[in-house]
Amino acid sequence: MRHLVLQNSGLHLIHWLVSTLAVLLTAWLVPGFYVSGFFSALAAAVIIAIANTVIWPVLIVLTLPINVVTLGLFTFVVNGAVIKMCAALIPGFEVRGWLSAIVGALFLSLIGTFLHFVLV
Repeated sequence: MRHLVLQNSGLHLIHWLVSTLAVLLTAWLVPGFYVSGFFSALAAAVIIAIANTVIWPVLIVLTLPINVVTLGLFTFVVNGAVIKMCAALIPGFEVRGWLSAIVGALFLSLIGTFLHFVLV
């Protein structure tokens, strides 16, 4: 049992590191999406993961009517809002403007998915 716990802890660490790499790559690719260094990217990856688990579902439920009217396209705005909220909380992580937040959220999702598929 102890081996299983250690193995899962290592897996979580790998996921965090891959998500950190995704944040760094997104900051490199998307104008207006800035991260000051590795530790800021690590903090951003952890806070974004927590926000996506806790805040994102609440926002999706609250914006359900407008999401239905826009055929789901408003989800991009919700994702950008979550990224902007996280950037407001983390020193060294900055997102300038809504377009950068929405494009950054899209790139972060695509890059993170690709890196998790390849590396984990």
